[in-house]
Amino acid sequence: MAVRIFSPEWAEQVRQAVDRGPSAQLRASKLETYWDWIDEARGKCSDSWALGVRDLDGKPAYLLLQWDAGVCKSAEISSTAPDATYVLAGGLDVWQALLAGEDTGRIVMYRRLLLEKGDVVRFFRSIYFFVESVAAIGRVPADAAGSGR
Repeated sequence: MAVRIFSPEWAEQVRQAVDRGPSAQLRASKLETYWDWIDEARGKCSDSWALGVRDLDGKPAYLLLQWDAGVCKSAEISSTAPDATYVLAGGLDVWQALLAGEDTGRIVMYRRLLLEKGDVVRFFRSIYFFVESVAAIGRVPADAAGSGR
């Protein structure tokens, strides 16, 4: 059974999914050099990411992921934007699209999940690691229903 997005249970499932990384089947679908680059970027990541939804049942919610040398150490939910290295947010429709399988690279590159805080140049130096991590979030079974009002 799918858990509700932006719930503590979902946050822990997300932490496990991003920490686990891509499956062997997914890795086989892209060039090994792509994954080598991501593995290198991941190993250097000791940042925090706050990923938000602006309108879950009419209010914002944030998932805070804390990374330490490429390991996702914690995942917490907050109703206000946490102090994080990077803060990104999108509407409920964006999260519903992510969970429905929409291309994560397009969601990020078309600024539907918008960087609201953080050094944009530094952020984009590891963009594919970020995109693949958000894709892993999208593969966590979750209920993204909400009023959006």
